[in-house]
Amino acid sequence: MAGVPGFRLPAAYRAAARRSARVTVAAGAAFYLFLYGFGLPDAATYAVFAAVAMAGLSRIPGTGRQRAAVVLRLLPVCWVLITIGTYLAVRTWSAVVGMLLVGFALAFAAVGGPRPAGAAPGLQLMYILPSFPPYDPGSLGERLAGATTGLAFLVLAEAFLLPDPPTVPYRELAARAADSARACADELTRGNFTLSEAAARAALAAGTGLRASLVPEAERPAGASVRDRALSQTGLSLRTLLSRLSLLPPVPGGPDPSRAGLDALRAVRDAAEETAGRLRGRAPAGDAHAELLRARSALAAGPEAGASPAVLRRHAAVLEAADAALAMSTAAWIAVRGRAGAERAAPGRFWYARMPAPLLWWRRLEGHAGGRSVFFQNAVRISLALAAARVIAGVDSLPHGFWVLLATLTLTRTTVRETRSTVRVALTGTLIGALVVAGLLALVGTDIAVYAAALPPLMLVAFTLGPVKGVGWAQALFTLVVALVFAQLAPATWQLAEFRLLDVLTGSAIGAVFGLLAWPRGAQDELRRSVAVLLRGAAETVVAVTAQLAAGGMREPAPSAAPGHRSLQHALIMAESAYAQFQSEPKESAAPAPGQDRQDRQDRQDRQDRQDRQDRQDRQDRQDRQDWQATLMAGHHTLWGADRLLVPAERVDVPPLARDPARAVTRLGDRVAGRMLLVSARLDPSGDTPEEPVPLRDPDFDGFSAEPPGAPTSYYAAVEWLDSLMTDLERITGQSGGGRAGSGGLPAERT
Repeated sequence: MAGVPGFRLPAAYRAAARRSARVTVAAGAAFYLFLYGFGLPDAATYAVFAAVAMAGLSRIPGTGRQRAAVVLRLLPVCWVLITIGTYLAVRTWSAVVGMLLVGFALAFAAVGGPRPAGAAPGLQLMYILPSFPPYDPGSLGERLAGATTGLAFLVLAEAFLLPDPPTVPYRELAARAADSARACADELTRGNFTLSEAAARAALAAGTGLRASLVPEAERPAGASVRDRALSQTGLSLRTLLSRLSLLPPVPGGPDPSRAGLDALRAVRDAAEETAGRLRGRAPAGDAHAELLRARSALAAGPEAGASPAVLRRHAAVLEAADAALAMSTAAWIAVRGRAGAERAAPGRFWYARMPAPLLWWRRLEGHAGGRSVFFQNAVRISLALAAARVIAGVDSLPHGFWVLLATLTLTRTTVRETRSTVRVALTGTLIGALVVAGLLALVGTDIAVYAAALPPLMLVAFTLGPVKGVGWAQALFTLVVALVFAQLAPATWQLAEFRLLDVLTGSAIGAVFGLLAWPRGAQDELRRSVAVLLRGAAETVVAVTAQLAAGGMREPAPSAAPGHRSLQHALIMAESAYAQFQSEPKESAAPAPGQDRQDRQDRQDRQDRQDRQDRQDRQDRQDRQDWQATLMAGHHTLWGADRLLVPAERVDVPPLARDPARAVTRLGDRVAGRMLLVSARLDPSGDTPEEPVPLRDPDFDGFSAEPPGAPTSYYAAVEWLDSLMTDLERITGQSGGGRAGSGGLPAERT
């Protein structure tokens, strides 16, 4: 109608409403089918809770069709969990042991990526529900039939009902970045051999789009498989290539255009174009990868004798770009073909390409099997809390005791502060919901038709508002939903609301206790500790690489990796997982410092207390502003640079550096490593180093601009690498850089 303003729901409500409609249709249809169609209350119970668990309790990322595929693959897992729970329910102790083991295994499965992590809470409920009396193995078939039907309805609803807007796959994002790299390389081979401002901006945007924090969870290549690892490495290679092309030094003066490394840049351009087509499923017309290998080999032979330092610097920078393009092309080949593409993979940088899937999963699990992994910490915390809740619910014979475990599962957080605030809001919501339920049950009584008619619209509202409005609304509305479900399964009185409130109170108290006892600060301290370890490992690698460069020697792919590669890679994995959890936790805001006392009668102790509080606030502010992403990029750049300098694509005899270049590169490496150690000590929460700014670049230190006589290309390549690492350190500490702006990667994001 003209003149009537249109109304459109916010995006968050639209997405929640679509998911709510699917779970309501699936859970409601299965529940009513078994309860009123076949008269099977057990099957009806498992049907409704299976659908609610995997769609309402779980947070599986992706579109409806992607979630449907995940649920379908997890159906056998649900059968196993229901069977185990049914048979272990005979005794409290056996159910508790099962809860401890199953709870840990399902929570620890989060190391496999966002999808296993999102599905874990729903799978936990698949064990929790049958692990309580009555002990009735004879009803196992009915339970499995109900759960299977509920999940089948959910798969159909997710796949076909109210489809979600499509997302851009990571392969397409990588292909777009490859297109940008092709355009940059093409510009650098024409005209005045420089990059236009528009191309530089496009390269920055394309590289930024590959950051994990900006990619939808369902599209992130975070799994342990060969293809996921290769696709992740493709993205990292593309970011490195775009950065190298954007920061390429100008062409030195002279009549010979070969000084610009044009042949290698043309090969980079063709390889980027081939990679983009391959990622989009197109078969390449030629073999740009082989051409790039040949161009890179010719480039590695070095410029003509007597070349100027400017030519050598340009030569080293083009060689870095060619190496990044080779890594991009190889990783994309493996990402598309899987282990069938391993023939192009060097053993070091692409160590995973030839490994079978079980071994890759074992490497992933083994890497996180320790107290320093936040995945391990979370798994221990939730499994102990669930086991304790099962003991209390079993020993005290609480009515509807599985609600205790459900509350423990949904309200336990990774920090004490977050758990405390969540529990407070959840209890308030549960109390309100319980009061409404008590009034409703007292008013309606045993009129089941009213409950049957009210359940679908209530579920629709609950699963729409709960995810958007927060845990208080979710608990209040879910209390109403479960009350209407149980009121149809058996006669219920107002005491059902009392049981619900008591169980939620018990479960939340258990979650709060274990949140206090087990790693109460979540990822905050663990992140600082892990990045400190990462920087110490990076410093060791820098010293080892520069020492080996100075000594020279025979190099070939057989060694497979630079010194300390595996330990540094493991430290990087630990830091990345801690950073991922840190981003998901709400940050503690420091208490505001008290205002200036306007009274003249202010004693010294008050001033000291004010100063102490201000110091604590300043430390907290520095931690909140800390550029953790720059630390992770420094680890990646250390690995990439070390492998590029010491693990070439072909066997090559590298003579030792002359005395002056050897001294210069060793001195510079020691300088960068020392600064890494200072920054590491500043970040380490267990250290006693004063948290004062660390001066990184000394104006009197000329190591980065030194041009010792007789220095070869490898010397200038090492200087480029060390300068980029120093720029990363400047981002970490927040100091203004004295080197090339943006060297070593795209701008790091803030937490």
